[in-house]
Amino acid sequence: MAAKYGVVWVAGVDEAGRGALAGPVYAAAVIIPLRAMPSTSSDNYVERLHGVRDSKLLTAAARDQLFDLITSCVPAYGIGQASAEWIDQHGIISATRQAIAQAISQLEPAAEAVLVDGPLRLAATNLPQRPVVRGDQQSLSIAAASILAKVSRDRYMTDLSERYPDYGFDRHKGYGTAEHRMVLGRIGPCPEHRRSFAPLRQKLI
Repeated sequence: MAAKYGVVWVAGVDEAGRGALAGPVYAAAVIIPLRAMPSTSSDNYVERLHGVRDSKLLTAAARDQLFDLITSCVPAYGIGQASAEWIDQHGIISATRQAIAQAISQLEPAAEAVLVDGPLRLAATNLPQRPVVRGDQQSLSIAAASILAKVSRDRYMTDLSERYPDYGFDRHKGYGTAEHRMVLGRIGPCPEHRRSFAPLRQKLI
């Protein structure tokens, strides 16, 4: 992409929480320069971020450490989110695009192009973009974004467990585990649940 469009500031983007039953969907955008910069080089970024990989392949402790490394090292990053209410009103795809758009809008310097994990295309951007299947395993910037999005969402859900302690959000992060479904069956949803998602939608019919 860099050679085709003649750009340096390419942002990798990824999301976390699309399949959860509760909580927001998060997204992150990370810029890692593709050409040497005045004070450093792209090779230095690759070396410094050598432990960065798909967030799903890392332990929670490793993700936390890499979150701090990424945010202190890269030239620009952004983190966005769309609430459960937004998801219910507009759908998960629209919500994911909203979260990604928020993340991209925070980048300074601004992105000149975007690499997106998976087949999702961004609707509200004029930037050149390329979907990358399994992008978090092929692109360093997408892998870095996957870590920022995952850690940010996990921290939100852990904090949420203090407001709604009965649901165990600090353990399952809002995903449809057996524990989570059992609690839903016993006490029903809280305001952070996605009521448009099955099995919540079925229970409300």
